[in-house]
Amino acid sequence: MCARHNGLVAAAYLQKLGVNTAVFERRHIVGGAAVTEEIISGFKFSRASYLLSLLRPQIYTDLELKKHGLRLHLRNPYSFTPMLEEGPGSKAPRSLLLGTNMAENQKQIAQFSQKDAQAFPKYEAFMNRLALAVDPLLDAAPVDMEAFQQGPLLQRLKSLSTLKPLLQAGRTLGAQLPQYYQVLTAPIAKVLDQWFESEPLKATLATDAVIGAMSSPHTPGSGYVLLHHVMGGLEGVHGAWGYVQGGMGALSSAIASSATAHGASIFTEKTVAKVQVSSAGHVQGVLLQDGTEVRSKVVLSNASPQITFLKLAPQEWLPEEFMERISQLDTSSPVTKINVAVDRLPNFLAVPNAPSGQPLPHHQCSIHLNCEDTLLLHQAFEDAGAGLPSRRPMIELCIPSALDPTLAPPGCHVISLFTQYTPYSLAGGKSWDEQERNAYADKVFDCVEAYAPGFKASVVGRDILTPPDLERIFGLPGGNIFHGAMALSQLYFARPVPLHSSYRCPLRGLYLCGSGAHPGEWPWPLVLAQAWPCRSLARCRRARERGLSRAPVQSDSLPGGGVMGAAGRNAAHVAFRDLKSM
Repeated sequence: MCARHNGLVAAAYLQKLGVNTAVFERRHIVGGAAVTEEIISGFKFSRASYLLSLLRPQIYTDLELKKHGLRLHLRNPYSFTPMLEEGPGSKAPRSLLLGTNMAENQKQIAQFSQKDAQAFPKYEAFMNRLALAVDPLLDAAPVDMEAFQQGPLLQRLKSLSTLKPLLQAGRTLGAQLPQYYQVLTAPIAKVLDQWFESEPLKATLATDAVIGAMSSPHTPGSGYVLLHHVMGGLEGVHGAWGYVQGGMGALSSAIASSATAHGASIFTEKTVAKVQVSSAGHVQGVLLQDGTEVRSKVVLSNASPQITFLKLAPQEWLPEEFMERISQLDTSSPVTKINVAVDRLPNFLAVPNAPSGQPLPHHQCSIHLNCEDTLLLHQAFEDAGAGLPSRRPMIELCIPSALDPTLAPPGCHVISLFTQYTPYSLAGGKSWDEQERNAYADKVFDCVEAYAPGFKASVVGRDILTPPDLERIFGLPGGNIFHGAMALSQLYFARPVPLHSSYRCPLRGLYLCGSGAHPGEWPWPLVLAQAWPCRSLARCRRARERGLSRAPVQSDSLPGGGVMGAAGRNAAHVAFRDLKSM
């Protein structure tokens, strides 16, 4: 398994609480789906995840991440949508640039609709209020429905205290609750139609409602994913997104450094083969692939629910109905990530480059291509539903080196292309072989070329990760960056499954602390064992000291992502409370 940020957060919190904690990582580096890797000589890529915003502020503070080396580059402006159109006369095509300056935003939107320019501040206030209401729900475990329904009276009464965040959310929304309920349940296209008339604005906003999800703007419930992307903030700036200095991996490096500073042990190249259970039906540790047994009162898994319960946990200790629900989780993913090294900045027709070749404000944004109209997004989704890579894929292009020049040689840049929709299984029995990968990447590059002529000639190298690649390399089921669909049927009380949403599971002592647990986020799987002092753990430490297993904070390849850490923090506190009663 892999040590990823949620597991590292859980380790840091447990160790701070006085629990002797060990982390076991399958790969030679921690990070999983968000490692910074030098795939092409001289170019450092955040290989899968590429932006940061949702990290919970208390984690940033509690774990002293700035002290442990975390450096951020905040983006402003944050969104750029160029058009494919012929400008009148010699004028360039139009584009939509959005940032933190509301007056500038309105000026940009007014190119397409004066009415929308006037409505935009009200829309932002509306969405911010919903984000404010949902925010407290992220930092606490959902109501333990199993304890509430079946536990002793005292336990039932205690479980009622977890309703407080829900009641607080209701008070925040007040009389507007029905309108907010629609945002969470309706297709985002319907919600945006009620606010705006211009397609470039609606499509730009809709991208955040479908990104990473096998859904279109016309899919009911797509509004929640949009909300997920307007929450958060960095360094006290609400809603801010940014790049991490040195690549997204530096985030997990900082978390790992904090965990080890408090005394946690992190072991790389140590694959967990099995969760061990006592004859009384309680977790008693893990068995590593090399035969090492590590005794532990509790085990926290940051792997996906499928890997945790269908592969690592002994099947005989889990109810059949529970196993069936886990096996039926929706893990469909539309994502193919392409990392590109270029020898110059893309030169967009809508906003030509400066003569000096230095980055302009729009180069630091999330650049949305094929996103001028919500119909384009829906058509791309329908292609994938037929087993075909989208003919005009939705593309989110980011250039982190525009703000962090340490990622590429002078004058050169690294580009992240987060694209969809690509099905996991191709029509006609085809597989994602090298030919299919390259054919899709060529199509994506053709699309970029249409907006920024000369792009293809600037390419030095590329790395293509289809849904099966994301699953194989990073352990993401179906290639799903959230460990499971962010649909209402798989959220809060029902994440990962109903009656088991409080990080606990039917096997006593085993906890889920990754993206498959509430609140769901961009993931990094791990198995974390809270270990008793024992000879097996000492042997692991001696092996690491002999160089058999490198500590991840010493690695040049660093993990991270557009992450919360909430599941790790929440699970650690739940496990700690349970430990006190063991």
